[in-house]
Amino acid sequence: MILLGSRFSRFFVLVPMLSIAAAAQQSPDLSSSGLRASLQTPPPPLKAVTPSLTPEMRGDIYMARKMYREAIDMYRKCSETALIDNKIGIAFHQMLQFSLAKKFYERAIKLQPSYGEAINNLGTVYYAEHSYKKAITYYRRSLKYSGEKAAVYSNIGAAYFARRDYKRSSEFYERAIALDPDVLERHDTFGTIMQERTVSDLALFHLYLAKTYAKAGRNARALIYLRKALEEGLKDRKKLPDVPEFGMLKEDPEFQQLLAQNPKPL
Repeated sequence: MILLGSRFSRFFVLVPMLSIAAAAQQSPDLSSSGLRASLQTPPPPLKAVTPSLTPEMRGDIYMARKMYREAIDMYRKCSETALIDNKIGIAFHQMLQFSLAKKFYERAIKLQPSYGEAINNLGTVYYAEHSYKKAITYYRRSLKYSGEKAAVYSNIGAAYFARRDYKRSSEFYERAIALDPDVLERHDTFGTIMQERTVSDLALFHLYLAKTYAKAGRNARALIYLRKALEEGLKDRKKLPDVPEFGMLKEDPEFQQLLAQNPKPL
């Protein structure tokens, strides 16, 4: 008996000697050298099986590439669920087609009334339409179902800022930053929850963010937003050293240098 092994198959085959000898006599091709060559030839490599992509997976890929119309076409091929309707709503939202975005967010909520992400996203449509009070209502409702989410707290802060309620705005931004210090730095192009980044007065907005980060002890981030505020034309620059939230920053050389440079509006 001959013991043959293959590193590809990982099992062994027992071949009778007499059968090999008889086969060699019957076939001129099975000479001893030819037989050795055939036994030494490895089997062809196994082909990897690539799983097929579902329409939802293809839609997600298109969303990541910012190909929103193509993403919608893929999602429409899926069975209707709250998740799919929410994704279609986000795609329309990204194309600034707010009426269609609202339609699909509402469909998602109808299918799943406790879908916190879709409720939040509907709030962002009202924010885009300058219905800030209504936006806040939906944001707060979202928190009841989705739990504490930094993005939602950030949205509430943005809505209160738009209503010029700076005290409440700061409170909600503080909550957002406490949950996720990088919540305002994320720039994801695709997800299931929308985070509002549009504000009217960027200089004042960035000043409040600088104060929020300074209050949280994140001085480096506070200085970044303070510089942005100055570059965007912040007024009353001379009052900055007297801002209570910047009390711990007064002795920071970078803070002093920033005030001395006094960046000009871009």
